Amino acid sequence: MDLVNDEFYMRLALRLAEGARGQTGVNPAVGCVIVKDGAIVGLGSHLRMGGPHAEILALDMAKQEAEGSTVYVTLEPCAHYGRTPPCCDRLIREKVRRVVVACTDPNPQVAGKGLARLAENGIEVTTGVLEREARELIEAFDKFIRTRRPFVTLKTACTLDGKIAARTGDSKWITGEAAREHVHALRHRNQAIMVGVGTVIADNPRLTARLPVPARQPVRIVADSQLRIPETSVILTDRAAPVILLTTEGAPYDRRRRMESLGAELIDCGPGPQVDLDLAMRRLGERGIGSILLEGGGRLNGAMLERGLIDKMVLFFAPKIIGGPQAPANFSFAGFDRMDQAIALERVLVRTIGQDICITGYPRYERSDC
Repeated sequence: MDLVNDEFYMRLALRLAEGARGQTGVNPAVGCVIVKDGAIVGLGSHLRMGGPHAEILALDMAKQEAEGSTVYVTLEPCAHYGRTPPCCDRLIREKVRRVVVACTDPNPQVAGKGLARLAENGIEVTTGVLEREARELIEAFDKFIRTRRPFVTLKTACTLDGKIAARTGDSKWITGEAAREHVHALRHRNQAIMVGVGTVIADNPRLTARLPVPARQPVRIVADSQLRIPETSVILTDRAAPVILLTTEGAPYDRRRRMESLGAELIDCGPGPQVDLDLAMRRLGERGIGSILLEGGGRLNGAMLERGLIDKMVLFFAPKIIGGPQAPANFSFAGFDRMDQAIALERVLVRTIGQDICITGYPRYERSDC
């Protein structure tokens, strides 16, 4: 049985935040639990951009029980006016006794100011409770607020010999049903999903989150320098979610007009001949996209990796061997001359999902050009 302590209540706050992950736009998912005399009197999570913060919803539930309570919140309460008033002011006004925070806010507008204001008003403050878990929960927000670029999670599924399809191009299905369900949950939790035009031409994918309950659909992004995407592609005809085509200034004018008439948004990323991926990430950040699930083929995966544009990897390995020198691999790029130059993963987690192996980690880039 779990001990009833600060970590116990913070884990509940983290679960509340996790439940709303993916629906807050570029804003962080935050959870809050209020405890008074050993009883939970308030619960809240940030549900949408521009909506009430987790602390406010929890305080509204607690009502008069908030006075003298302990507030557990996964992220430092804000001390500035944004779309909503500062949460610190409300906590002070409600006369809470103690605030327990998992991690400080990476937003320079906050960054310790909320904690300082609470302490200045006589509220006991405790920080760092389950900080690692809380930091991972807001990793996309952390990057976006500091760089104004999206946090990119690469997901790929391959056989044990690193193949993402047979030599004929057949790729259904490499992994089992449990792994595919996990991927749909990842799509639900990211603002956008990104592939190359080759994937669209070969597979005509829907690029949607298909869950047993209603799912939030990501923006669908295709890197397509010359706008070769077929007009009959499902993503252009189903209207299930917005479509962004990352293209170049050299793309044919008639194709540009046609894609726009089909409802696609075009973003120019350099003069060509290829999409400037660094510029693409900057433009997508300007567009307000803070998290991307990259599900590209070997060339796009390799290009993004070479440029140091992948922040996290979720790699599925199916217990299969397909073979074939012409079968496409999950990463296709020039590669390195020595093993000590290889891009290594940090904070690696290995688990099984159904019959498949899932490796999650964060690439470490040591070259000066990344």
